[in-house]
Amino acid sequence: MNQAEDNKLEQMSAVQIYWQLFKNIFILSSCTFGGGFVIIGMVKKTFVEKLRWISEEEMLDMTAIAQSAPGALGVNIAIVTGYRIRGIMGALTGAFAAVLPPLIIISVISVFYNQFKDNNVIAIMLQVMRAGVAAVICDVVFTLVANIFKTKNILWIIVMAAAFMTTVFWNVSAVIIILICGVIGYVYSLITERRKEAK
Repeated sequence: MNQAEDNKLEQMSAVQIYWQLFKNIFILSSCTFGGGFVIIGMVKKTFVEKLRWISEEEMLDMTAIAQSAPGALGVNIAIVTGYRIRGIMGALTGAFAAVLPPLIIISVISVFYNQFKDNNVIAIMLQVMRAGVAAVICDVVFTLVANIFKTKNILWIIVMAAAFMTTVFWNVSAVIIILICGVIGYVYSLITERRKEAK
């Protein structure tokens, strides 16, 4: 994030920042059909491209943290986003805003479940929504891949390709892949720091 963007946040009152954070994550969570990968793309469009509160690089790091942590990806990314913007209280605000819409929607659906389960109109709506979700997930994947290529770091590109192949062709658990990638990143950062110190 550049200095101008930092100044823009500093000019807002705490109440305004919390309200914007809550409102945007609440809206995103309300419209996130298809899981956490969908909300990542929407968070990027809102907080990186629209509000400019987070940089592209930070978004990549936050996505990696959210995916590595246990729990629902959508809630994790909301917590990490809130923490980046406003610390612990921001994280709590993000978590509450992310959890509230599904809680309300699931509560309503549970009341009318018997009417919903055999309704042909709702079944068709869900089928069409799946197609839309697939398109949004593809958009997120292409955006993240493009950001990896922008770094021009051969190691990250190889790791990304290897992770993809091991998941698709050898059905390796995502947990194992994430842990291995974390170790690779840690070792790489140690080597980079030592090279800087040597210079």
